[in-house]
Amino acid sequence: MAKFLMITATSGTNLELAERFAGVAREKGHDADVVDLVEMELPMFTVARSSDPEQTVDVSELTQQMIEADAWIVVAPEYNGSMPPTLNNAIAWLSGDWQNFRTMCTGKPVGLATHSGGGGAHVIMAMRQMFSFIGADVMGRALTSGRNKEANPETIEAMIDNLA
Repeated sequence: MAKFLMITATSGTNLELAERFAGVAREKGHDADVVDLVEMELPMFTVARSSDPEQTVDVSELTQQMIEADAWIVVAPEYNGSMPPTLNNAIAWLSGDWQNFRTMCTGKPVGLATHSGGGGAHVIMAMRQMFSFIGADVMGRALTSGRNKEANPETIEAMIDNLA
């Protein structure tokens, strides 16, 4: 039995997609939690803010969830040909504790998914580049969906099976 963490960078349809992944994982006997980065309301990361103890954000709970998970599925829409600011901002805050960040990311199996108006190919490429750069093992198969393309249930199942 694997422990999955679904990380969504926006609420709405991407949160719904993360919940679908979690539901399939649970149906297959795995543990699955969903983290909505929007709900965290992280302030914008800046070096000055991260250096000031009064402004530093405590992301230790999220770090621990990410470390304890056997695999992540990151679900985010395309924003201006890339990923949404909430995702990039969260990764910036998480990287402040570089020792835990390295432990958290190195070799972590990661699946990527999107529900995007423009198809989502660019956000998948941007996330693939970032998560590969930080040391995660990003699976080749990704799920893209949008208003004109429903999420393929077979892809969701295959991603869960391959990441477990």
